[in-house]
Amino acid sequence: MTSDETPLRVGLFGLFGAGNSGNDGSLEAVLDHLRATRPGAAVDAMCGGPETVATRYGIPATRLNWYRGEYRTASRASAVAGKGLGKLVDVVRTAAWVRRHDAVIVPGTGVLETTLPLRPWGFPYSLFLLCLTGRLFGTRVALVSVGAGRIGNRPTRFLTRWSTRLAAYCSYRDVQSREAMRAMGVDTGRDEVYADLVFALPSPSANESAGLPGPVCVGVMDFHGSNDERDRAEEIHRRYLDGTTRFVRALVAEGRPVRLLTGDELDRPVAAAIVDAVGSPLVTVAEAASLADLMKETACADSVVATRYHNIVCALKTGTPTLALSYSAKSDAVMAEMGLGAYCHPVREADADRLLAQFRELERDSARLRRTLAERNLAVARRVEQQFTDLAAALFPAAGRTDAPRETT
Repeated sequence: MTSDETPLRVGLFGLFGAGNSGNDGSLEAVLDHLRATRPGAAVDAMCGGPETVATRYGIPATRLNWYRGEYRTASRASAVAGKGLGKLVDVVRTAAWVRRHDAVIVPGTGVLETTLPLRPWGFPYSLFLLCLTGRLFGTRVALVSVGAGRIGNRPTRFLTRWSTRLAAYCSYRDVQSREAMRAMGVDTGRDEVYADLVFALPSPSANESAGLPGPVCVGVMDFHGSNDERDRAEEIHRRYLDGTTRFVRALVAEGRPVRLLTGDELDRPVAAAIVDAVGSPLVTVAEAASLADLMKETACADSVVATRYHNIVCALKTGTPTLALSYSAKSDAVMAEMGLGAYCHPVREADADRLLAQFRELERDSARLRRTLAERNLAVARRVEQQFTDLAAALFPAAGRTDAPRETT
């Protein structure tokens, strides 16, 4: 770039900096790639926690929503009015932010799924505004290695379908995500499947996991079911908490040290409840503030039993035998992809006895599984590298090239 050229302006869009380590890890993967391949680019973010993102990653950041209570339940008339006004203000704010960029990237995460409770006028609406204003102002919007699922709620399905149609580029982290969008009437003929962006992050050094026997890492989650299970949310949560607590208690009875992992600030009360219920010094909670911290924990473990998707990904990436307490098909998909498809347990059952039996089988098969994970990680790393190569070609094409809108069938 010569001194009189305007630097490339790239925006990163998502729920970063809001306490979810998986979202932040996806941001970090793309940011690392941009810094390595386009060091002259001006990069900033529109996100859920701008203060955290600006401090942690050193880039300018703008708040995703004008109304600060956007993701809190509105019980008072003033809060309802604030949310309503915020939807209008966000149209102008999003348009102004998008217009300043040559391209905007939505890095990974499950932005096209509703496996957890989600209101249509929350993030689905924000994503729709991004893709719509990107199309209007000629800013190329890319949904990169995203997760998707079949959506039952009509307003959410409408917003999600139109977001993918208006985006200039879309790729998925697994085949089932692409198939889910196709089943909802989206033309996915040009969309490729790669892998979760978190697999691009560096792993801990091998010597960090070598040596003395390690603990069992148990990743917990504030799980209350999916968007379509709101009427049974508390029942689902109680069953999950009870089953996980019984499993941890059984490990402690065998003298096994247990490290509880979280992936979101919402998970911390769940970890605290298990610690209190088991009442043993063998159970501790890891203070992991990032996916790098989580990977260090899983790399040092003998084995991992995890619920939250990116806890599972961290464990698989570090080559640690993993059992998934699976709450959605995305967990089953990544486990199968990494050769551990037999080690999934449905989270809505959380049967401590059967979970313990699966865990013992996992540990008996540990040596073979570690070899399998080493091989699969090499293949996945190559796919993520290819994703970045293809993304660059799509986002920064030769001058004069334009793309037609993505069609729905």
